[in-house]
Formats: sequence, C-alpha cells, structure tokens
Amino acid sequence: MTDWTSDANEALTLSLVRAKEDKESLPEVESYEKFHPSFTYPIFGEDEKIYGYNDLVIDLRFASGSLAQYLSVKYSQKLGSTSTVDDVEGTLSGFIPPEYYKDESAFFKRVEEDSTSFTPSGKLIYTYTRPSPKGKGVAGAQQDVDNEDVVGFEVYHTNWETAGFREYHRRMQLFILLYIEGGSYINEEEDSWEFVVLCRKRRGTDVATYHFVGYSSLYQFYCFPEKVRMRLSQFVILTPYQRNGHGSELYKAIYQYVLSQPSIAELTVEDPAEAFEDLRDKNDLEMLLAHEQFMQEGFGAGAVTHGGGRVGGVGRAGRSGRGGGRQATSTGQGKIGPPADKAWVEKWRRELKIAGRQFQRLVEMLILLKLDPTDLRAARAYRLQVKERLYRFNFEILAQLEPDERHEKLEETFQSVKEDYERILALVR
Repeated sequence: MTDWTSDANEALTLSLVRAKEDKESLPEVESYEKFHPSFTYPIFGEDEKIYGYNDLVIDLRFASGSLAQYLSVKYSQKLGSTSTVDDVEGTLSGFIPPEYYKDESAFFKRVEEDSTSFTPSGKLIYTYTRPSPKGKGVAGAQQDVDNEDVVGFEVYHTNWETAGFREYHRRMQLFILLYIEGGSYINEEEDSWEFVVLCRKRRGTDVATYHFVGYSSLYQFYCFPEKVRMRLSQFVILTPYQRNGHGSELYKAIYQYVLSQPSIAELTVEDPAEAFEDLRDKNDLEMLLAHEQFMQEGFGAGAVTHGGGRVGGVGRAGRSGRGGGRQATSTGQGKIGPPADKAWVEKWRRELKIAGRQFQRLVEMLILLKLDPTDLRAARAYRLQVKERLYRFNFEILAQLEPDERHEKLEETFQSVKEDYERILALVR
C-alpha cells in the first residue's frame, strides 16, 4: 500500500503566479512559485496521506493579486477505480470556489489581465517599504511606496460590505487551513468580521500591480459599557514572504488601526501560536521602549535614550557588555517599581489598548530588563509581583494543592517565566 501512498503536504504545490512583465522584473533570489503548505489534514485527513497514485503532483496556482485559482492533478500511475482511491480534485474542490481554472492558457490570460486591472479592496491604513533589489532606498513604515528606489507594501482594512471582498475572501481563506494549525473557515453570516490584507505594490510602466502577501481576520465583540474589543483571530503570511519582517508590519498596522478607533477599547488575540506570541511580545516591547512618556514615568527621566527608547543595553550590541550593560533599577524612581503601581499600570493599559494579561507580562519584562540582580529588595519585590499574577491566573489549579506544593509549583513557574522573558528580551533590537 505504501507504494501507492503520497504525502499530501509534499504533493500539494502552491504558486503565486505573476504576469510576464512582473516576473521578469524580479531578482533571481525572489521566487513565489512551487512552495508547499504546512498542513493538509483539514482537507485530506489526519494522516495527511493520499492513496491510489504514483508520482502525484497537485498543482494549485493563484494569480498573485486577485488569487484567481488554477488546479491540475497529475500522476504517473493510478490504481484502478476502487473505493479506496482518493478523489483528489473532488476533495480539494470542496474547499475552493467552483470557478477555478482547469485550462492553463486561460489561467495565464487571466493573470495578465489582472496585473493591470486588479486593485485591493477596502481602505488603505498602513504602508511600509523595503530597500530595492538594486540596493537603494531604506526600510521604514509609512513611507512613499511609489518611490522607485524601494519595494512598497500596503495594508488595507475591509469587511463584508466592501464590494467584491466576499468573493476575494473565499479565494484567500484556503491559506488558513494550509498554514494555521487548528485553523478553520469563518462564518460569512457573522457581520462583525473585519479584515486587514497585506499586499506588495510594484509600480509598473503604466499602472501599479499588487501581489498578495498575507492577511488577518478580526472580530469585534462587546466591551462594557459602550465600546468593543477587537479580537485578532487569524493571521497568516505566505511562505515566500516569511522571515522578512512582514508579520511584524502587519501586526503594527492592526495595532495602529485599533489605536485610531475611539470605539475600540483594546486588542486581544485568540489562542495565539507560540511564533505569533513572540512576534506580538517583540513588537509590543519595542513600542513601549520607544514611548517617551511611558518610559519616563515608569523608570525616571533618564530611561529614554536617543536610540528610540532603548534601555538597559538592549540594542544592536546585545543585552550586556558591548551594549552598555543592564542598568540597575532603583526603587522609587518611577511608577514601574518593583512593585509596579497598579493604578498607573491600568491607566496606561487602557490608553494603549492592550489586553490585561499581555500588558502585565510586558511590564514584568521591562522590570526584568532594568533589574539589578544584586538588589535583593527589588528582586524579591519583582518575584512577588510576578507570582501574584501567576497565582491569580492559575488559581483554580493551585488552590487544590497543599501549601508547600503550591509554593514549590509557583517558584518553578516563576523561574520558567523569567527564563522565557530573558529569551524574548533578547529578540528586541
């Protein structure tokens, strides 16, 4: 049977297909074709296996902007028609819109047409740039994406009411199944969904062309007494664009959008994966470190440096030695303590629209960043502050333990949390 069994993740090949002019403009190091998904079990079953074929290739292509789809299933041999042979196209077609292309030439024609006619739907809320392949330009947020010396990226906010977006979402939602473990399609009948879509923009000879990079789905729910919470539900950057900072830029776009909306009380995240938690922590920490008023109130007038809010030697040179070393925290100089002034922390949490547990963790990381390990009084105050939060968060479990076991478990958890904080702080540059 193994001779006729294919790994679904390897058999399914994805491509973002560009028009001829666009493709010719790419440097050799860039490729957006023939990459593979991380998961296929939502489509082909828990084992992610396909039975009945030799040399199976499932060729699923997307027009890089409009995401119009082409599907081809090829193989060298197929078992005779039996109930055990998997219907590959029939199975996959249940997860994509029915108007996908089967004719390759018709698909390429669509790609060429879309290169000059497709534009993202919704409202432009954020832009950033990367240096051009020629080595010109600089990276940065909210810069001119039409400058020929840079590669431009744009983020658009949209919802179901935006003309044509519902159809577009049906084409892009497949990436949720293929890249988010436990991901599932959302209910189109729920009106509270909002979306942010990230595109790469290339200024052509006559018009701009847009290429899909990733997206996030957001959901609003009630926050007493008269506001809403924005919950980040799904977040995906496609494989060819990963590990280039695009996830951080998309997260920044979402956060800045939340800050700009008076009706939104805070940004929360639904069941984040570990990689996304790191991305979130890193960007939230960098935002706080660069926030002059917050840092001055928290640590005293000397807390903010000319390096964009860097403190305690965290910078390009690292967290110790060559970067200037970790600065000691002197209690009483600022509101952040330890222990932190709870009323002050809550005031800033509300102003910055960060969820409670997340903001408490960020404050704990910042204290650790400045903590002098030889200051026993400050170290004890910090330990008690973190343990108090951990106890409240895990109360139902800890309350069932005997006092000695409870103290031991809390100390063990504290040391694990502290170690993880050190790891995250090392990511901040």
